[in-house]
Amino acid sequence: MEIGISTFVETTPDPETGEVITHAQRLREVVEEIILADQVGLDVFGVGEHHREDFAASSPAVLLAGAATQTKRIRLTSAVTVLSSDDPVRVFQDFATLDGMSNGRAEIMAGRGSFIESFPLFGYDLQDYNELFDEKLELLLKICESEKVTWRGGHRPAIKNRGVYPRPVQNPLPVWVGSGGNPESVIRAGQLGLPLVLAIIGGRPLQFAPLVQLYKKAAAQAGHDISKLPVASHSHGFIADSTEKAADKFFPSTQQVMNVIGRERGWGHYDRSSFDAARSFEGALYVGDPERVAEKIIYLRKNVGITRFMMHVPLGTMPHDDVMRAIELLGTEVAPRVREEVSTWEKNQK
Repeated sequence: MEIGISTFVETTPDPETGEVITHAQRLREVVEEIILADQVGLDVFGVGEHHREDFAASSPAVLLAGAATQTKRIRLTSAVTVLSSDDPVRVFQDFATLDGMSNGRAEIMAGRGSFIESFPLFGYDLQDYNELFDEKLELLLKICESEKVTWRGGHRPAIKNRGVYPRPVQNPLPVWVGSGGNPESVIRAGQLGLPLVLAIIGGRPLQFAPLVQLYKKAAAQAGHDISKLPVASHSHGFIADSTEKAADKFFPSTQQVMNVIGRERGWGHYDRSSFDAARSFEGALYVGDPERVAEKIIYLRKNVGITRFMMHVPLGTMPHDDVMRAIELLGTEVAPRVREEVSTWEKNQK
């Protein structure tokens, strides 16, 4: 069971003061967060790609490289790379470079993207949303498999026996598929034999169990060894010394972000009752003291089949010291409890 952090490097207005942190300052803070995550023994740190004013990480590989040479064991991944609007050759080159700088700790999490700002920015038509992803994923996997590539598609110039460099330390460079829970996307990941990441950010996490089974069934039918295919969750959360303190600290920025995005997408108003329901034991928010959060992660592992848990923190703008404390608690108190309990449970299953 792997435990880690993901961030979108938000630069939203502070919910109390209204002040907005600069992109440069938030980027430097995230490097500090990655270094701390490595020091406290977390397994992975992910940075999501966005192209709008309230997110600072348009280039996750560059940001992760800023921490690569200052860390020793933590894996460094995008969360996600919006592959549909990017060039797979360049994506591979960026992450192969990161892999070299980190001595084999880079990963790519490829997704279609729930935010669509990158499509008009880079000149892509949203009508080609799904076709672009399928085609570019095919090319990315070809580059990962072979130094010399010959390929032809409908949305990018063909490649004829060209080498793509640098080559990564890992062979092949790991590519995960990020999904919001669409059955077709999890089946596709299973058929390709690629690790799966589910964005479990609403509803009841147990509702994702059938999707994990669907993924494994598709993988098995395609001839892949499902015991070697990890499944990750990306879930909002926050940890403090007490559950009440964690909830009170995490709610203001969460409400602000959820209502901003909600207005864009036609969601209902997000209030404290919505928040409290989501942080119940059956809910999708992992907010509380270390014991509470550990119990929920263990429950997710046993009942959904998640083998990597990535806590998305912060959600919106929060004091950097609070975020650092949450990362410290996740690494020093939550992760050891989860690993010990899951290890014992897995032994009893055999």
